[in-house]
Amino acid sequence: MTTSKAIRIDRHGGPEEMQLVQVQVGEPGPGEIRIRHKAIGLNFIDVYQRSGLYQLPMPLQLGMEASGIVEAVGAGVTHLAVGDRAAYASQPPGSYSEVRVMPAKNVCKLPDGIDFETGAAMMLKGLTAQYLLKKTLPQGGLQRGDHVLFHAAAGGVGLIACQWARALGLQLIGTAGSPEKCQLALEHGAAHAIDYKREDFLARVKEITGGKGVKVVYDSIGKDTFEKSLDCLQPFGLMASFGNASGAVPPFAPGVLGAKGSLYLTRATLFTHIATRESTQAMADDLFEVVLRGDVKIRIDQRYPLEQVQQAHRDLEARKTTGCTILTL
Repeated sequence: MTTSKAIRIDRHGGPEEMQLVQVQVGEPGPGEIRIRHKAIGLNFIDVYQRSGLYQLPMPLQLGMEASGIVEAVGAGVTHLAVGDRAAYASQPPGSYSEVRVMPAKNVCKLPDGIDFETGAAMMLKGLTAQYLLKKTLPQGGLQRGDHVLFHAAAGGVGLIACQWARALGLQLIGTAGSPEKCQLALEHGAAHAIDYKREDFLARVKEITGGKGVKVVYDSIGKDTFEKSLDCLQPFGLMASFGNASGAVPPFAPGVLGAKGSLYLTRATLFTHIATRESTQAMADDLFEVVLRGDVKIRIDQRYPLEQVQQAHRDLEARKTTGCTILTL
């Protein structure tokens, strides 16, 4: 048995519930690997799982994303070998650790041109940007020159999306909570940036688009932005909700979508898209390609030792972070 540091909670609650513990890690079973982490990604889904917005059985070892070296391979695993550099975004949680045994399905070989910190920072957020911009599309799809609205454009997913949208020829309108964050979004490829604390983002979107609105809104904020986001859409536009940073969207009557222009609504999640080994690898290959080509640069603005994970969560929830955040070992 291998001993590993890990971050565990015994009940849902605030950052103070996360405790550093020692756990025993055994051998991988069929379809599993054991991986020794080099860096760990921090994501808002970790906050949802810790707080109880997403209910999971206790005790719970947190974390959905990391990179490292494969130490052991279970029966039936053919795409990975001992010694491979690897990275993943995966269920079940457990990446807040030095070593873990986990399903191999969502673990991908990390190209030599991508370092471990970048690998840990890019998988969940980069694969999320991939499925949003390439697979979560309005009626008729998106063409070069089309406007899209992306909330939290200076966050980890947002800065990747800004760059990827530019590479696709899209006019991304980003929202963020300060002039500095707006400037960051513009520097990373947003065509326009709106400081939602100082400006009415609905009025600005209408102004930017000549009153037409956008074809799609990508919204990870939730409750605070949902209603106005619907009003930013063209008829037949798509509201793509993929997060709840401000809280869950309250129930509403579906007839609202008809009154606002026969709109479409989806609540997307990455884990539906990476449900199979084949889809995970295809999406990862797309992400690796744009990163290696330089179209998308992964910006890591915060690094915290694993032991300081409580502070990392506090800063993330207070929206003090930009770009990607990693935990170091």
